[in-house]
Amino acid sequence: MKTKDIFVCSGCGAQAIKWQGQCPRCGEWNTLQQKVVVRKKGAVSHTYAGVRTTALADIPTEHTEARSTGFAPLDTVLGKGFVPGGAVLVGGEPGIGKSTLLLQLACAQAQMGNRAVYFSGEESLAQIRGRAERLGLLNSGMLAIASTNSEEALAILEAPEKPDLLIIDSVQTLNSSRAEGIPGCVSQVRAVSSELVEAAKKTTATLVLVGHVTKDGQIAGPKLLEHMVDTVLYLEGDRKHMMRIMRVLKNRFGPSDELVVFSMRESGMEIVEDPSTLFLGDRDDSFSGAAVVMAMDGHKPFAVEVQALASRSVLSIPRRTALGFDTNRLNLILAVLEKRLNLNLGQLDIYAKIGGGLAMRDPGLDLGVAAAVLSSFYDRPLPAGSVFWGEVDLNGRIRPASGGETRLKQADRLGYGPIFQSESCRTLDELQNKLFGPNG
Repeated sequence: MKTKDIFVCSGCGAQAIKWQGQCPRCGEWNTLQQKVVVRKKGAVSHTYAGVRTTALADIPTEHTEARSTGFAPLDTVLGKGFVPGGAVLVGGEPGIGKSTLLLQLACAQAQMGNRAVYFSGEESLAQIRGRAERLGLLNSGMLAIASTNSEEALAILEAPEKPDLLIIDSVQTLNSSRAEGIPGCVSQVRAVSSELVEAAKKTTATLVLVGHVTKDGQIAGPKLLEHMVDTVLYLEGDRKHMMRIMRVLKNRFGPSDELVVFSMRESGMEIVEDPSTLFLGDRDDSFSGAAVVMAMDGHKPFAVEVQALASRSVLSIPRRTALGFDTNRLNLILAVLEKRLNLNLGQLDIYAKIGGGLAMRDPGLDLGVAAAVLSSFYDRPLPAGSVFWGEVDLNGRIRPASGGETRLKQADRLGYGPIFQSESCRTLDELQNKLFGPNG
């Protein structure tokens, strides 16, 4: 083992082999501090004014191994589960099921022998008990506390018997004596979250923060909150439907464009193992204006139904309405259909939606939307078992959609056919001819 003393300026970072009163680079006085460089078997650790750093190769691996969440699909999305010292931010609209899901996760950890603490600033202990009893999780061994004091949450992380999982529901309800303002304001959220994340990083506990959302659907508080955590999850869905989708918006330990589909039941949130046809429902191929699209959300293919209705308008400006995807995209597709196929759509009200309450941004939906609009316009159903995907250009050509092989394998597995994509029909003219003939 060899050591070497050098002197580093705290102002500009300049190095010197001996101490001197004035920094030779920036000219500041009394800024040179001693640093001891230790070399041992190729690994290097440093001591900066009493603060010791550690080489990555010398860090024990048991401090980095993830713990299972108790839900296998969620483990895959998070990157093998809850990472020790990791911080997870969960957002979603009120009533979407965040607290229910996190209570289930805490109980699952307790049943696996891990110490899980549910820290609630929104509910009383009696309310938490009632929800756990309703879900059949009362005897799981999970610990709970109802408080809005962030110092109590810090004390839990700094206690000798540290928890394996600490859930804060929610970060906007906690207040810190080290910051001014009321709970939920920017200064309080910044102070509370930074204190908790910093404390969790020094332990093997996984910290889960629940964040409120604004009316625009964004996680409330400073954007710094999303930068500080390791993973950002967003739970979305229509509260009138049972389906919930958890999307990964940021992940330092795994993929950042994955999702998990849940079903809200009386017993809590249940993971849907194969959601490929979940959003189709009981459809009838004999109706016009409905097309099955093999869509992609993240890396998962979904068979969804795109519905369209074209009817004569009594308004001076016909309506254009889209549910589940961008209205501007519907207007673009309608303009291309009218221009390239010489259709008169200017006097029609046109409505389009994705069945099942889904909201998607997949460009591969374009071809299905165009087929559904044509089917409603001619009032003729599409071929039974047909499936569509592809992006429509402004010149009327059909471009390949990302994940084409994955979509094709899933369509074959589900028994769909005929398949309409960029390889089977290259333009909207070909699509119209194959579906309805040259004259419609």
